[in-house]
Amino acid sequence: MLERIERVRRRPARVREDRVTLAHGAGGKATHTLVEAVFLEEFRNPLLEPLEDGAVFDGLALTTDAFVVTPLFFPGGDIGDLAVNGTVNDLAMCGARPRYLSAAFVVEEGFPVSDLRRVTASMAAAARAAGVWIVTGDTKVVQRGKADGCYITTAGVGTMDRPVRLSAAAARPGDAVIVSGPIGEHGVTVMIARGELDLQADLASDTAPLNGLTERLLAACGDGRVRCLRDATRGGVATVVNEIAGASGVAVVLDEDAIPVRPAVRGACELLGLDPLYVACEGRMVAVVDGEAADAALAALRSDPLGSGAAVIGRIADDPPGLVLLRTSFGGTRIVDLLVGDPLPRIC
Repeated sequence: MLERIERVRRRPARVREDRVTLAHGAGGKATHTLVEAVFLEEFRNPLLEPLEDGAVFDGLALTTDAFVVTPLFFPGGDIGDLAVNGTVNDLAMCGARPRYLSAAFVVEEGFPVSDLRRVTASMAAAARAAGVWIVTGDTKVVQRGKADGCYITTAGVGTMDRPVRLSAAAARPGDAVIVSGPIGEHGVTVMIARGELDLQADLASDTAPLNGLTERLLAACGDGRVRCLRDATRGGVATVVNEIAGASGVAVVLDEDAIPVRPAVRGACELLGLDPLYVACEGRMVAVVDGEAADAALAALRSDPLGSGAAVIGRIADDPPGLVLLRTSFGGTRIVDLLVGDPLPRIC
């Protein structure tokens, strides 16, 4: 069975659909296929090929992102601070110090100016909190009904102040897998905020800038002992660890009992038949660190309020390569694979 899975994974990516679907934007298998078969195929170059959160070159890191979350305002945040934090976090996952952002707005005709002010005020506050400047941008207005209110696209530039090379391909057997806090809060919060389900929960999005947290981690562990950092956005922690397993050719073995999930998130997921491992976060990161540095990494993360719930959730093994295994609470083991799509579209 494992050999068959590996053969399938080695096949060249191929988009079989004639039209793009929501699954193609969900962060799972369909997204990976679309990116590799269409965008990577046409744009292929050494900086793009690793498909990391950003490109690192000439002492700089560059990233870009688009935000189409619905609703625009939700407990704990809105599309504005989500846009800033998401871009800052992608730079931080490269090991960079975020410096400057751009922001482009696509605004729908009839969108309330008061809501636009609310979004931009939120972005300004998030930029101050992260220590970055929004230095350029663009604005387009489209016809009523063509943009669902407001979309935001951002780009970010950071400086590589530390001699680090973080990569999903750098994990080694014996490394520890750490998550910086409870998972799934953003995705569940946005889902409930849509009002389509008769659910109530005392939850707020975890959206937050992680650059300060990554600075603490990198300083505490020393050069070369942090292998990889990824923020667990679309597709959640499960997608991140699958990307690491595939890129590094290793196995990731997770401990279900060690994965922090708040009761409200777990309860909502159980009601809806969701696995918290696949639910998006916007203020949580997955770190792969040298196993001997795990205690120092945990101490550094827990010294910051954003990392107070950090936990070691698994280890890197050498077999079976390219797969993620979960040791369940019942004593069994199951494969954690990439989903084709995502049951919670438009959460960022």
